[in-house]
Amino acid sequence: MRSASSVSIPTWTTRAAQSSDLLTPKIDVRHVSRAFHGQRGSVQALRDVSLQIMPGEFVSLLGPSGCGKTTLLRLMDGLLDPDEGDVLIDGVPTGGPGPHAGFVFQSFRLLPWRTVIDNVEFPLQLQSLNKPTRQQRAVHYLHLVGLEGFEHNYPHELSGGMQQRVGLARALALEPQILLMDEPFGALDAQTREFMQMELSRIWDHLGIAVVFVTHSLDEALYLGDRVVLMSPRPGRVQEVLSVHLPRPRWEYDYRATPEFIDRRAHLWDRIRDMVADQPEFRLAHAE
Repeated sequence: MRSASSVSIPTWTTRAAQSSDLLTPKIDVRHVSRAFHGQRGSVQALRDVSLQIMPGEFVSLLGPSGCGKTTLLRLMDGLLDPDEGDVLIDGVPTGGPGPHAGFVFQSFRLLPWRTVIDNVEFPLQLQSLNKPTRQQRAVHYLHLVGLEGFEHNYPHELSGGMQQRVGLARALALEPQILLMDEPFGALDAQTREFMQMELSRIWDHLGIAVVFVTHSLDEALYLGDRVVLMSPRPGRVQEVLSVHLPRPRWEYDYRATPEFIDRRAHLWDRIRDMVADQPEFRLAHAE
């Protein structure tokens, strides 16, 4: 690993910015609002959110708990419909969930009675793909995530990091144009989490698809993202969009020691701290 001092920080543009498809965002969120209604009243999760994700871009969603990050992901996937506004994929309304997007959850959500390869094949089976095609894809993506030789193990025989790799392979086996990830590494120990970040960065660089990644970790958001989208407390809005000008591949040097990383992290922490401290429940809890 090279030291930070041996790495120059260039004026860097994302792969998305170099693309010829700049005129059409891969994901276009236009003035979206969404509320949830229950017996105890309504909760406004998102209000007037607009955001564009370009082809091949890696975008991290960051913000305080309850700011609507997961809701925004589900709107992008088509699992939810907006109350107001539109979500477009390649210029077309989402129209519900489909193979255009793969979703990776924080919980592994593997079927314990199925082997690793059968778990990866499961969504392909729902698409009525024939058995040879399903197996070929499953084996390919299991190898891509580093699980060669574990195809016939069961989930309980794997570590947490390996189980999350199965979940990632399952999403990638759909060969989606977009990968949506909802705090996928949040349940892992710190060391495994760092290895998974490196693996995800490697896989993204290989596949070149658009990724939207929800996290509570400032370091993770900066390490993975081309941009970090900072969201406000509920109702969630886009508070700020921060470009990350760290060169790639980022696992080849100590990115945490670079002035860019230190400056961006301090800025994000100040913004989040101020937003949380301004919330009524925080002020009440810290009142004398």
